[in-house]
Amino acid sequence: MQPGVSIAAVAMTHGINANLLRRWVNDAEMKPVARAGIASAAVTTDAPQLTPSFVPMEVPTPTPVPAPTPAPPQDIHIELRRNAMTITVTWPASAAGECATWMREMLR
Repeated sequence: MQPGVSIAAVAMTHGINANLLRRWVNDAEMKPVARAGIASAAVTTDAPQLTPSFVPMEVPTPTPVPAPTPAPPQDIHIELRRNAMTITVTWPASAAGECATWMREMLR
């Protein structure tokens, strides 16, 4: 850990639970705690003493998944009314610019 870096911020950045990361850091540091007034029995074993070590690893940065975009309409539907007359026009959405030009000319 670097000085001044929040464990919670590091955990959030990598999508890890902050409590779990704190536990990993504590386990990696594993400093023996001396208890005052409590006598401990010495245990002798032939097994070698293992010292815990922290192995740094790079975690890939998660890429955000873009929200799905709604499908564009297939056709433009226009209904023009003037007095008793009604005109309905269906125009392909792929030619929306031409439709706008036509509408400007119609409404002059």
